[in-house]
Amino acid sequence: MSKINLEKAFEIIDQINRNDPNMEMVNGQAQPKEWLYGLRMSECLANFMPDAPSELQIAARAQHIKRWSVPRADYPMGREGYNNWRRGLGVLHANEAIKVAELVDCSQAQIEAIGRMLRKEKIKRDPLVQALEDVICLVFLTFYFSDFAAKHSEEKIVRIVQKTWAKMSEQGHQAALKLPFNEPEQALLAKALA
Repeated sequence: MSKINLEKAFEIIDQINRNDPNMEMVNGQAQPKEWLYGLRMSECLANFMPDAPSELQIAARAQHIKRWSVPRADYPMGREGYNNWRRGLGVLHANEAIKVAELVDCSQAQIEAIGRMLRKEKIKRDPLVQALEDVICLVFLTFYFSDFAAKHSEEKIVRIVQKTWAKMSEQGHQAALKLPFNEPEQALLAKALA
């Protein structure tokens, strides 16, 4: 895929995600939450895998495309409802990203790979699906872990870190261990990984 088409894909995804009504404050400025998340995914992917193929770059940018359109409240509370919500989001993200991929003339193989990555099919067996999962985890640890840790019990944080760690590859683990955590965060990570 040409650089022009990849940039066009990012432009379309960003335009969609700028419609997110949910905002996150960054340096005193309100930013659409999922647009910001997409930028963070691309940034982390560029650091984690500088030579990532176009289909992985599109999947990373589209990881939360239109996420706000399927509220968690639309599903029953509890583990089963949460899992169904997450699966539904995976299908939504895949379908939306595939539309974008078709607009920028991705090959059929690239389109299928984007769908597979966003639906999390063959995780741990497909290197591209695993790379996307590693980047998702790195984005969480880099941008969201600190706020998450401040709002939840140590027991819950340790459990979440353990689940996050289990999803990652060894390459993902090595990248995560290089992140600049503060002392309390390092202590929580050490406890989770003990």
